[in-house]
Parts: sequence; structure tokens; C-alpha cells
Amino acid sequence: MRDSRRGFVGLMLTLAAGAGAPYALAAPLSSRPIRLVVPFGAGGVADLVARSVAQKMSESMGQSIVIDNKPGAGGVVASDTVAKAAPDGHTLLLMSNGNAVSAGLFKSLPYDTVKDFAPVSTLGYFDMAVLAQGNGKFKTFADLVAYAKANPGRLNIGTINVGSTQNLAGELLKTSLGIDAQVVPFNGTPAVTTALRGGQVDVAVEILSPVLSQIEAKALRALAVMGDKRAPSLPDVPTVAESGTPGFQVASWNALAAPAGTPPDVIARLNREARAALDSSEVKKRLQALSVEPRGSTPQEQARLLDSEIQRWSVVIQRAGIPKQ
Repeated sequence: MRDSRRGFVGLMLTLAAGAGAPYALAAPLSSRPIRLVVPFGAGGVADLVARSVAQKMSESMGQSIVIDNKPGAGGVVASDTVAKAAPDGHTLLLMSNGNAVSAGLFKSLPYDTVKDFAPVSTLGYFDMAVLAQGNGKFKTFADLVAYAKANPGRLNIGTINVGSTQNLAGELLKTSLGIDAQVVPFNGTPAVTTALRGGQVDVAVEILSPVLSQIEAKALRALAVMGDKRAPSLPDVPTVAESGTPGFQVASWNALAAPAGTPPDVIARLNREARAALDSSEVKKRLQALSVEPRGSTPQEQARLLDSEIQRWSVVIQRAGIPKQ
């Protein structure tokens, strides 16, 4: 009788374990919150993307995810914080193409951009655009190219600070078009758009989201978007590639990364949760409203993206003669 009872209890435990299996993925990593370190200030597009994805992941995992904003040049402060954190899945970095730029822009960093992080998943891609005055002389991207080639050295391209993705995209545009132009840096997007509307620069390169309202109000004109396809928010605006520069493609992106040495099963769990969040209609709607394309990846795909971006922007930095900081 005792053996029968033991067998019955064992059977019930087995059935209980099997019944609970579908809920195993919903178990939190631990009772501790996860800290997501964001190298940008609160309220910006990247911060809003991080918060949208983190909220959905938190709901799914049953574990709080706290956003820790640590803005700073090139994301160095935030990245160093995560690189030196315990590799247990409780500290994550909102990585971006800024990390790839920093690898080529700084003489030295307190971490290795490739070796000190474990990729989790990409999150989103940000459209960028070449902008002109709403009522200015450039109506099309072809007008811009024609002017630049007919007037060597006279075209001014406004961007935010030296070494930013927008600044380097402006430099890449110069070399890709084979034009002689100046890339003029400003301290922030408002200063760039003010200079453009006031005629201090001829065109500007900027992430689409913060300037979309000015485009819709016709204060600014989008001559072309810089990604590999047209922006959903501006379906009538061609890409740079469509406009006569085949192969040109630039997009800002962000992703999740953990400290190197984080166990593979934890990385796999975080990857599943991040991609599930990106697949949710709620998060898709939020990101698309920010002109961000939700796009997850495998850790391996993210690693390849980072490697290629480091190589690409290092070449642009060298060609532009930007001194290492």
C-alpha cells in the first residue's frame, strides 16, 4: 500500500510538473528587478522605445524592469556601467549605433565594445532624412545634388554634434554623392532645425521622429529618407538609393545587450521576451508612432550588425578627418 501511495504521489508530481510547463517561461529570473541602463535622457525617442519594450517584457516575465537613464558622450558612461555589472541578466544596456561609432571615435574606452557585451536582440530601426526648408530652393533630392555639383564647396549640411550618427551620415552622404560640401555641427536638433529654417544651412540630416511634425506642417521638406525603404509615415518621399545613389543605406538602431558572461539560457530567455514584446500589437503601435520600425533579431544577428557598423563608421570617421577623442 505504501509503494502504491508513493507511486501515486510521484505520478501526481509528474503531472503537476507537466501541467506547469507552459507557465515556466512566465517565471521571473528572480525576485530582484532588472535594470535597463539607457545612454540617453528621459523622454527622447530611444528612451521611449526602451520603456515601451521594458513594460511589455515586465508584464510577461512577472518581474519589474527599471529604466536607469545615464546620458553621456557616446554612451560611454552607460556602457561602462553594464560592462562591469554582474553577468546574471539583471543589468541590461540599451545599445545603439552610437556604441559602434564610439568604438571608432575614441582613442580608448574603459570596455571592449564587442568582447564585454552579450547581444540579446535588436529592438528598432529609426528612419533618418535629408531635410530642406519647406519653401526653399530644393524641391527634390535631385535639386540638391545638382546644386552641390554646380557649386563646389558652397553646400552646408546641418547636423547635431560631431561624431553623432546624423553627423557621420552627413559625411557619408558627401562621399557617396562625390560632392564638395561642409557638414556643420550644432548642439541639438532644435538648433539644427532653427538654422535650416533660418537659412544658415542649406539642408540637414536628422532622425525623422523629432522633425516629423515640422514636415507635416510644411515648415520643412523631406527630400529623401536614408534607409533601405521608404518611411511608412512619408510614403511619397523616396530613399536616397532610389534618388540616384544605389546601395546607400543609413539607419539609426538600438538593441538590448547584457554583460559578457551572462549564461546562454538567460540570454535566450531575454531574447524570447524582447521579441515577444516587439511582436505585440501594443508595442508595434507605440513604436510606429515614433517612426521606429520594430525589428527583433537573434543574438548572432545583432553581433554581426555591431561588427559591420563598427567597421563602417570607423571608415567614415577616418575619411572625414574627425580627430579621435
